[in-house]
Amino acid sequence: MLKSFTRIAIWSLVVLFALTNPVTAQQYDKDSSEAKRAAETSEVLSEIMNISENSIPEELMARAHGIAVIPHVVKGAFGLGGQWGKGLMSQRHENGSWSAPAYMQIGGGSFGLQIGVQASDIVLVFTDEDGLQGILKGKLKLGADASATAGPVGRKAEVGTDVLLRSAVFAYSRSKGLFAGISLDGSVISIDDSANRKIYGKNVTGEQILLSNAVRSNATVESFVAALEKFSPPHVHTRKVSQR
Repeated sequence: MLKSFTRIAIWSLVVLFALTNPVTAQQYDKDSSEAKRAAETSEVLSEIMNISENSIPEELMARAHGIAVIPHVVKGAFGLGGQWGKGLMSQRHENGSWSAPAYMQIGGGSFGLQIGVQASDIVLVFTDEDGLQGILKGKLKLGADASATAGPVGRKAEVGTDVLLRSAVFAYSRSKGLFAGISLDGSVISIDDSANRKIYGKNVTGEQILLSNAVRSNATVESFVAALEKFSPPHVHTRKVSQR
């Protein structure tokens, strides 16, 4: 009788752990491509936000519903236009904190005569939830499924409500040391399911990562979360946007 009770108690604990921790992360490997990608995204965001008086406006970062960082996006190769890159993105919860990051990718562009390869670091700032919902449904085409435009530049630039209403996504690019807003119309953003499963568990979905607390951040992605919390901390999200 005691043995049966003990077995029942053990199985109850196992079930309880599974329910409260539905996604199990892989063992941290700092040399994995996913870990390197997370480190690069945090480095890019930190470097861009530390550009003296010429970074993404602090107020826009404070009002962001989501932020994506894609290092080393390659655009144009062998005479064929287009762009391709992989990065991370996170959504802000109602309490102002950031979700565990989801691995994502961007691709698409025009077919034209472009010679050479140009690499850029891309940052996308989502001003509402529409764009994020589109990504979770499979993919989001900038300019078609969600309005996208070159973002305003200037650390202390004012970002009134009218500015936020102009676009669902503000895009920024850094290439060869130059930083500016950029148009990415035609580019397609999607969730990188393969990378997410390696980091969070085989059954994880983009919705679990970005919209619920079912997925917890871990050592592989903690550097990106730390960068988000530094440059867009939870407590500033609730402040009012200045009116013009």
